[in-house]
Amino acid sequence: MLRKFALPVLLVLTAACAREPELAQPLEDLRTLAADDMEGREVGTPGNARARAYIVERFSEIGLTPVNGSFEHAFDFSRPVDFRDPQGERRTLAGVNVLGLVEGEDRSRVMVVSAHYDHVGYGEGEIFNGADDNASGVAALLAIAEHFMAHPPEHDVLFAAFDAEEGGLNGARHFVANRPELPGEIAFNLNLDMVGYSPDGDLYAVGTWHYPVLVPLVEHVADGAPVRLLTGYDRPTDNPRDDWTLLSDHAPFHMAGIPFLYLGVEDHEHYHQVSDEYEIITRDFFLGAVETAVRMAEEVDADLDAIAGAVSGPEN
Repeated sequence: MLRKFALPVLLVLTAACAREPELAQPLEDLRTLAADDMEGREVGTPGNARARAYIVERFSEIGLTPVNGSFEHAFDFSRPVDFRDPQGERRTLAGVNVLGLVEGEDRSRVMVVSAHYDHVGYGEGEIFNGADDNASGVAALLAIAEHFMAHPPEHDVLFAAFDAEEGGLNGARHFVANRPELPGEIAFNLNLDMVGYSPDGDLYAVGTWHYPVLVPLVEHVADGAPVRLLTGYDRPTDNPRDDWTLLSDHAPFHMAGIPFLYLGVEDHEHYHQVSDEYEIITRDFFLGAVETAVRMAEEVDADLDAIAGAVSGPEN
């Protein structure tokens, strides 16, 4: 019996060892971005700049092409001095989006894969490290970038690590309103925000209510996903927390008539708390979510022309 199964066991062990670097890198990216020396990555702070420098370094290592000659794209925005008084005094801040491109064979359309890298910073001696929100999403974005560099996509894929999501989706708003010069039109947004912590093992794909053409694609990915991939949280409702359509960086794309899918988890006890640390990440779920995000990006790329042809704008 031992001899009979020796070769299959050896093959399984060899495959597992070969996958270890693939599994280790997203965890290392997440751990690095959620470290104390990033100081919570609040926009305009030294910690945010350190996080951005790390992402730029990773884009370069992966081999992404700078967009319009640079990975870094600065913008200004304003927000209330006191969020409890949105109509009160405002201040102007500077943010920086990080953009990199993988060229496809067909350059007429572009898929944007996005994740915000900023978080809420620190205060009163405590650092809000934002491991799930959203170091996890950036780590997944980097994994997708590495995949497409190794397996070239059919269409151009632009990777956008957005700044200043917290407090107004400002980086994504600026990007959509001031789109970079690209050979093709932006035809889709795959947004990743909080994909690292889910005790129940549930990952949501949001957007199919607005774009029913995406239902078969999501169902196909769900069939083979290593996590439980569900749809929902995108119907109009009396409780705004139950409709995530406008709650993350996919919103400006949707409002511009660009279809989207948003991958994320439900709010949890660590959301915007100092407890959102690398140690709370549910490792197997996170790695399964990364694998699911990679497969989702593959499927969207393969179906991008059909999706673009079926969608003329948001239903709601």
